Amino acid sequence: MTENKDISSENIVSAKTKFPILLIHGMGFRDLKKLNYWGRIPAILINNKATVFYGKQDANGSVENNARQLKQQLEEILEETKAEKVNIIAHSKGGLESRYLISSLGCADKVASLTTISTPHNGSVTVDHLLKIPQIFVKIGCKITDICFKIFGDENPQTYRSICQFKTAVAKEFNKQNPDAIGVYYQSYAFVMRNMFSDILFWFSWLIVHHYEGENDGLLSPAAVKWTNFQGVYRSNGRRGISHCDEVDLRRKRLTKKKGNDVSDITNLFLDIAIKLKEQGL
Repeated sequence: MTENKDISSENIVSAKTKFPILLIHGMGFRDLKKLNYWGRIPAILINNKATVFYGKQDANGSVENNARQLKQQLEEILEETKAEKVNIIAHSKGGLESRYLISSLGCADKVASLTTISTPHNGSVTVDHLLKIPQIFVKIGCKITDICFKIFGDENPQTYRSICQFKTAVAKEFNKQNPDAIGVYYQSYAFVMRNMFSDILFWFSWLIVHHYEGENDGLLSPAAVKWTNFQGVYRSNGRRGISHCDEVDLRRKRLTKKKGNDVSDITNLFLDIAIKLKEQGL
């Protein structure tokens, strides 16, 4: 991606892909109207002629249960739009749910492409280490979290099971059972913070992940998220880099005003993804 030319709502380009775009969120959030998980991203895509839908799956459901919810949403989207397929853009754990949807739930013929943004395809070495602590404490914390997400609308929150699905051994088995489907275009993206001070929300987790795995986005390292058609490691043109929440525009503003060959505004990256999908006839 080249940032020298600023692509924004003020410079309208055609990002109208052949198939609708389905945005699938990651863990810990839901698709809410008043607090959009994706920040300014959907508006930028829509302003540039793309058709956008949301996954609406549970925040902390297991990969398998969330994928079943996504299958129902996918079928409703295809019925509404009369489209044959969708282009999925998934963040974090949403990418695993998308792969399960495609490979294990028989939806390969309904998905044209899967773009994963910082998805732990290969599991997390850091999670492997953290889950060595006494599990009783982990399970108590996860149970409290489940209660909270149940109140906020999750049908079947399973936080502990979800976290365990990030272990490298589990990821290896998942990859065997959910290989890339023929006919679906896959691509993956990785992001990193410059240092622990890049994002106050992730300073502590960045330190832990950095200790075990090196550079990361506050939660995941490039090695953890690298998958088919890897598009590289993305950094911002400024000092702070790109954190796990920056990847979905949590702060609703540009990363930096500086120009360069890296990312100045995360919405530009998503628009660039849509334009390239369109150019591929997807």
